[in-house]
Amino acid sequence: MPEAAVSPSVAAAAGAAASPVIQARDLNLVFQTADTPVHALKDVDLTVRRGEFVSLIGPSGCGKTTLLRVIADLEQPTSGTISVNGMTPDEARRARAYGYVFQAAALYPWRTIEKNIALPLEIMGFSATDRERRVAAGLDLVGLTGFGKKFPWQLSGGMQQRASIARALAFDPDLLLMDEPFGALDEIVRDHLNEELLKLWAKTNKTIVFVTHSIPEAVFLSTRIVVMSPRPGRIHEVIDCDLGTERPLEIRETPEFLKIAHRVREGLRAGHGYGD
Repeated sequence: MPEAAVSPSVAAAAGAAASPVIQARDLNLVFQTADTPVHALKDVDLTVRRGEFVSLIGPSGCGKTTLLRVIADLEQPTSGTISVNGMTPDEARRARAYGYVFQAAALYPWRTIEKNIALPLEIMGFSATDRERRVAAGLDLVGLTGFGKKFPWQLSGGMQQRASIARALAFDPDLLLMDEPFGALDEIVRDHLNEELLKLWAKTNKTIVFVTHSIPEAVFLSTRIVVMSPRPGRIHEVIDCDLGTERPLEIRETPEFLKIAHRVREGLRAGHGYGD
């Protein structure tokens, strides 16, 4: 795994000039149901550049997870175009261009933590020596050194999610897709993992697309926040979020943080369209 540390502000600046990792244009997705079609995504235009941390936020049913799944080739759009590292999502999936972290850790209970992390490496045909090296590096990256021989049920929920992140990064993809990975955790654990995720991002310089329902989480983590609105799922606003290099938890009490959080909240209210 890359060792060079890159700060959030540096990554944001570099990302602004870098080539797109994700580029969606006029993206639409309609689910056909028994009674009426559901327009999950409508006319989505989005560019995510290398090194950015982009959060997708919006109410339930706004299409943020659907958009993440389209990027990962788990759903196919009805119309429009999308590229991932210059490839179609199908080509990017086959090229192992991204890692995916689900809402639940989704670890196999009969496999140890190190064997769970090694699973994609086994599938991809890495040698035993390379698997061992990458698993050790992954455990160290997420602060789980010494827990490799444990089984998932022997770890807390937060530790399981860290193992899930290590598994997603085991084969060193450029892009990390995260579908509300900390939503089921208590606030104290969630705060800690937010801090750890920022450190991990700085160490690896990955491009991260992160789904969340939490305004404070989105503002704390992101270089840009994509505010989505429902009926149908659209991008209402994209908000820049440059809070500087250092982001301790205390930054959430600063005027700068509260100003961005207020703008996100207003964007969610305006985009929800209660009067539609």
